[in-house]
Amino acid sequence: MGETLKRRFKEQRRRRKTKLLEQSSAQESQDDVEEISSIQHHSENEGSAEQAAEPVVGSRPPTGSKREMQHTTGSQHLDTSVKKYLEERLRAAMSKGQSLQQEEASPEPASRLQSFRDRDTVTRFDREVEPDKAGRHNVPPDISNRVKLREATRQAEQGLPTAEEAYKFFTFNFEPDPQHETEKINRKRQKQNKTTEDRGEEGGHEAEDQEDGDIDEDNQDEHEDTNNISEEDPLVRGEEEDLFLIEKSSQDFLEVKKAEYVGYQKRIQRERESELLFTPSSRPVPTSIKLPENMRPRYLEDEGLYVGKRPPMSQTNENILESRILKMEEGKKWIGDDGRIMALPDPIKESSTRPPLFHMEEDLDPALQTVYRKAIKSKYANMYIAGTADPEGDYQLDVDVSGLIFSHHPLFSREHVLGARLAQLYDQYLTRQHNNLTGHLTDKLNGLRSALRNMLEIHDSQSLTQAMQQRISDYSLEIRNTRQLRDSEQEKDRTLLKNIIKVWKEIKALREFQTFTNTPYKLFLRKENVDQATDEQVFEDEISAEVVELEAESEEDYQRKLAEYKKQLAEWKLSRRKQKAKKKKRKKKKKGQLQDDTEEDEDQELSESEGPEEEDCPKPEPPERPDFDSIEQQVREKASRIRRKPGESVLIPELHASGNITANDLCPRAEVARREDVAKRSLFIKILYNGKEVSRTDSRSLNTDFRVHFGQIFNLKIVNCPQSINLQVFEELGSSCSLLTQVFVPVPEPSVLTGSGPLEEFEFSSNQRVMFDHEGVGSDVPLSFEPDGSNKQTLLTSGKLSCCVSWGIGEDDVPLAPPVSQQPGGIHSGLGRLDAVTSIGASGLYDMKKIGEWATQSRLDPNDPKNASIMQLLKVARSGEVTAPEYFRLEQLQEEFNFVTDEELEGSKRFRLLRLRNQEVAEFRNYKCVPGLEREVSDKVFQEYEKRLKDGEIIDTKEHLDSHRALVAKYLQKIRESVINRFLLAKHHYLLSDLVIEEEIPSIGGAGPGILGINLFKLAESKRPLKPQRKERKKVTAQNLSDGDIRLLVNIIRAYDIPVRRPQSNKPGQSPQSVIQGSDWLIGQVQVRPFVEVSFQRTVLQTTTADGPNPCWNEELQLPFSAPNGDYSIASLQSAKDEVFISIFDEVVYETGVSDKDGGKSIHTRAEKHWLGSVKIPFSTIYSQSRIDGTFKVNTPAVLLGYSKERSHGTNGGYDMRSLSEGAFITVFITIEPQLVPGEPIREKLKELKFDSQEDEHLLQASERFERDAAQQYPDRPFITTVIDLNGKTVFITRYIRPLNPPQELLDAFPNNPQEATALVARFVSLIPSLPDRVSFSGVCDLWSTCDQFLTLLAGDEEEHAVLLCNYFLSMGKKAWLIIGTAIPEGPTAYVLTYEQSRYLIWNPSSGQYYGQYDTFCPLQTVGCLVNADNVWLNVQQYTAPMRMSFDTTKANLWKPFFSRSFSHPGLSSVQQEELVYRRTDKAAAAELQDRIEKILKEKIMEWRPRQPTRWNRYCTTTLKQFLPKLEMSGGRDVAEGHRHELQSLLGDNRIAGFPLHLPFSEIRPIVEAVHSTGVHNIQASNVEFALAVYVHPYPNNVLSVWVYLASLVRT
Repeated sequence: MGETLKRRFKEQRRRRKTKLLEQSSAQESQDDVEEISSIQHHSENEGSAEQAAEPVVGSRPPTGSKREMQHTTGSQHLDTSVKKYLEERLRAAMSKGQSLQQEEASPEPASRLQSFRDRDTVTRFDREVEPDKAGRHNVPPDISNRVKLREATRQAEQGLPTAEEAYKFFTFNFEPDPQHETEKINRKRQKQNKTTEDRGEEGGHEAEDQEDGDIDEDNQDEHEDTNNISEEDPLVRGEEEDLFLIEKSSQDFLEVKKAEYVGYQKRIQRERESELLFTPSSRPVPTSIKLPENMRPRYLEDEGLYVGKRPPMSQTNENILESRILKMEEGKKWIGDDGRIMALPDPIKESSTRPPLFHMEEDLDPALQTVYRKAIKSKYANMYIAGTADPEGDYQLDVDVSGLIFSHHPLFSREHVLGARLAQLYDQYLTRQHNNLTGHLTDKLNGLRSALRNMLEIHDSQSLTQAMQQRISDYSLEIRNTRQLRDSEQEKDRTLLKNIIKVWKEIKALREFQTFTNTPYKLFLRKENVDQATDEQVFEDEISAEVVELEAESEEDYQRKLAEYKKQLAEWKLSRRKQKAKKKKRKKKKKGQLQDDTEEDEDQELSESEGPEEEDCPKPEPPERPDFDSIEQQVREKASRIRRKPGESVLIPELHASGNITANDLCPRAEVARREDVAKRSLFIKILYNGKEVSRTDSRSLNTDFRVHFGQIFNLKIVNCPQSINLQVFEELGSSCSLLTQVFVPVPEPSVLTGSGPLEEFEFSSNQRVMFDHEGVGSDVPLSFEPDGSNKQTLLTSGKLSCCVSWGIGEDDVPLAPPVSQQPGGIHSGLGRLDAVTSIGASGLYDMKKIGEWATQSRLDPNDPKNASIMQLLKVARSGEVTAPEYFRLEQLQEEFNFVTDEELEGSKRFRLLRLRNQEVAEFRNYKCVPGLEREVSDKVFQEYEKRLKDGEIIDTKEHLDSHRALVAKYLQKIRESVINRFLLAKHHYLLSDLVIEEEIPSIGGAGPGILGINLFKLAESKRPLKPQRKERKKVTAQNLSDGDIRLLVNIIRAYDIPVRRPQSNKPGQSPQSVIQGSDWLIGQVQVRPFVEVSFQRTVLQTTTADGPNPCWNEELQLPFSAPNGDYSIASLQSAKDEVFISIFDEVVYETGVSDKDGGKSIHTRAEKHWLGSVKIPFSTIYSQSRIDGTFKVNTPAVLLGYSKERSHGTNGGYDMRSLSEGAFITVFITIEPQLVPGEPIREKLKELKFDSQEDEHLLQASERFERDAAQQYPDRPFITTVIDLNGKTVFITRYIRPLNPPQELLDAFPNNPQEATALVARFVSLIPSLPDRVSFSGVCDLWSTCDQFLTLLAGDEEEHAVLLCNYFLSMGKKAWLIIGTAIPEGPTAYVLTYEQSRYLIWNPSSGQYYGQYDTFCPLQTVGCLVNADNVWLNVQQYTAPMRMSFDTTKANLWKPFFSRSFSHPGLSSVQQEELVYRRTDKAAAAELQDRIEKILKEKIMEWRPRQPTRWNRYCTTTLKQFLPKLEMSGGRDVAEGHRHELQSLLGDNRIAGFPLHLPFSEIRPIVEAVHSTGVHNIQASNVEFALAVYVHPYPNNVLSVWVYLASLVRT
């Protein structure tokens, strides 16, 4: 029976185990193999023997080997295998529980995966299989089974089960599990495997290896069960057949409950949290991670250095901290060299610092025993008085706050303002009457006069002694001083009375005007009649006495001056005698030495030697006799001004406050609102002692008379020294209160006690700005009582606070004040002992006695170095050498705070550099970083500056080819420096807009840009893609920029009337048809193929090539900009001298021959570019305008070889009225990216700073008002009435206009043709080089020089050119005006308007060209105002364009004049000279300059062609040189055709292209740039030759016209 039971159990166990293991191994291998390839399923009816025989290659190579297992001991093997099986079965049981639940839900049996052996072999290519490991799987199954059997038998014999294992074996439940439970376990196992799919490789290998082993052993068991079962066999044969482990059924581990489901969102959240939150590990971090690579820990303690004991910290906490820190980017910086977190030594000391008392306290010395007392706060720790005083005797300050009166309050009406002024004047009157200074001085004067009279009467007959004379002169001096004082006091009394009457009249007038009364003031003038006869007698006596005294004084002065004169005359005569004696000696010497010298030379030398000596000693002038007749008249005039007339009643004003105030219901609404506002307000006062609030008064409402009465006394008990007593006045309105003002009250002397101290009035004021919309005048707001609003005054809230601070009185009338004797010296515990100022007051510092007492009582240590200075002072004071100074120093501790001496400061290089930079010296103005240390500043920094100072007067003529211009440049530099220095103050006076760039806040109503309403309308507008609008860009400040940040955007749009090619004929009579058939056949026979080339700072970009004379490109070119010296400040950008050259070229393509390579099928061509003209725009103009947009006339040369210009002339009245077909035009748009903030002119700031001016103040105010009104009504129209001259003074603009004579040579050139003479004068003005003020004065300001200064400097802005041309036209008898407006491209500019032959002409003074009023291509865009010598007219018409407006200034509705009937012309004189003087022309200097320019240009052209030889054609050059003077004479007109034929007849077979350039001469650089921009040097033909001719034509005053003719010749 036992045997059968045993077998049955064993069979069940084996079957269950096999099924379970197959399921788990199949699931695991399926998970692995699915990663690589699909699994081939076999049919279920394949035999098991066949499956077993197949070799298996695992999906991962096994990590263990069977050989290694043989070496382990049996017991160890048993332990490990038990452990593994426990884990395995636990997993199986859990999976079974889950599968059970699933099965209940779905009754269908789950499909099962086949075991390893049921599958085809799958080879993995992603893992390397070691040959020996792979080979182990190929061992035949019977061998492996045998090995296993033997091994299991041996293990079973060695290690038998323990008692516990045996007990578990017999007590476990051995009931067989139903089928579905196993399936549940399998399903759970599958689920688990899915979750643990991503385990480490190693774990995977071990598991698979284990499974393999299990399967093999199962087969072995089965084999043994069937064959070798006997009674003697042990129950447990090996570790794989552990009975008690297997029989742990799934129910022992199962807990049946509802299925749990974790939602997808929750799973995602958990994953995120696991990623976001980092949980530091508590395991130790390896040292290699904590330290840098290849670094070993360093232990400082082992090296013998002292390392303190680290504070105690648990190792786990330290590990967590380390792992957390190392996750941070800079975590390793917290780790020390020893690989541990850095820590300071433990600050807690092990033992007490106080020495321990080991013996009992009884044995201690009584001095060392501890005595415990109750803690008490010392009342007198910081007392005013030493602790010796009675503890109950506290000191008391009484603060009596009586009330306050406002002399001005924001709620004052206008009448209140006048009433307050009247009350103030009346108070002054009463004070003066009370003091009666005039009466005292009159009595004193009468007493002095009678004393002097008596003295003279007594000593009349006797001769006066020296002492008596001195006494009389002293009396006379005293009388004179007293009389002057009496007169000034009388004048003050008289003026005060006049002012009182004047203000009272104003109050009465105001009351009548406003029809109500606000103040109760009434002024009565009481008359006191006088006896006329007595009064006249006193008056006449006073005058006669004063006249006598003044005559005596004048006589005395005269006698003194006469004595002085006689003395000087005697000295002069003596010196004359000496000079004559010297002359005689010299004559004798010279006769002896040089007898052959002529008398003439002697006289000359004598006169030379006499000259300076006579100058040194001029003959003294005798003093003038005093005019006694005029003295009496002066005295009577003064008396009538400062005294009451004789017989006139004495007026005594009396001010009463008894008037009635108008009731509210009879007042207008605004006044009622003010009174209601007054009624709402109340005031209270806070009392602050040593900066802390100690009490406050009750709140009292504000009366209608603006007085508040408090009448409260506060008793303050004093503990600390009084430093300050402060009363703060607060005003309450509803629930809010605001600080109005604060009054500091001085600490009283100890002698000032309550009752004896008078009430004092302390004035206060507040600078708060308050405005109201009712009758209240407000505070800090301009207020005027004049009908026209002039004579404005600004009143601040002010008044008087009446209070008294005194020391209190205790019982028995004991004063509660510190004793006077103890006050300075007894302050042993307070601040006074250390500080003399606190102790004796600042006034006592000049009293040496007080300082000595304080030093003695405060027991200063004489040996303390801190007291050395005061001891020295006391020593000197006791010796009597020192006296109190009669001055005080604002910086009395300046010397103590000087860190270095003045010499060291002067010698410091760094300080010098900072100072020079602050002074804006040219070399250091843009110096960005000054080194922090002295040694880092090299001496080379100052070399250039010192060299400039040394070579200040030496003129360098290299840059300036002629000496006059070099001198002018030097002079201009001096003016520039003086101007910059003068305007430094204005430059640093910043407006808000200079520092804050902010968008304007949009508003729905109102005017101005960025209005919300307009923007809303814009949103509703329909979009027009074919008409794009340019948007306003955001502006950028330049100081943050560097090289490469700024780009110049040039948009080339189109051009009109470009010159077209003409066929070149070799002989003058040859027809164009014959030329076309010649050898120089032009490809395509187009008229012209133009393209545009833009060059800026030597960067050159070009557009594509177009066709025809009216091309359209519409291309954008971007050119980089780099600022001079890398300085991107506004001043530097404004003074950049670079220019943008926009040149038009024609691309001409020539055949060079036929290629032989491909049988003559291809033709070789060569492209050449021919310059047709250019436009030049300065960068400073683009920067100040921020964009240039318009159509410009192209400067085409007078002669363009090979091209023809079709002209249409319409001569009208002698003037060549050019239509728009004259010349070529180009349309461009230029801007800067990013848009820079343009430099504001300093003019706005000058207005605020009020620079000095010679003009009348009324004129300046009127001009300021006129300009302000014009700017408000017409913001886009330029308008000026005042300008700044070279001295920095404001001058009215009409002073610059005055008829001035042009050079006579110009008028004589065309005596019978006034039109030609006018054109020549305009040409002369245009030949003076243009230099914008923003360039010459670094953007400081726009300065206007006079015409003579302009002709001296030979450089100026558009305004100087326009003023000179206008003055020339006026002297030639024309009607001319100055136009202030805007033009393209210059922006704000000045043109000249002339009216002749009933037509208006507009002259551009910079180019010398004129335009009709209705010319489409006139560069003048807007007209702001017209100026002539008599007036300035503002354009008030609807339009500003010249062609749409009228220039008739007589019509007041079109032009608003500055001077009119209301403000007439004050007759201003001109700042110009009456006549201009011109220097004659210097033809020799011009010829020399001509040769130098030609030499430089030839060198430059050869320099620009480094790879090709440059040949010069001498014949052509000679011809061109002869032709250039003709061009100058004709002004470049009507000579081109003859010149072309002449050239071609001379140069026969050459194809020639060339043109003359015309420039005004300032320096060589612009000429070189202009030649470079034409691109002549770029011709690549091998047989090219060049011709270059230069002609300089001199005009008066060294104005030079330069012609440069360039030509290239190619032999055909």
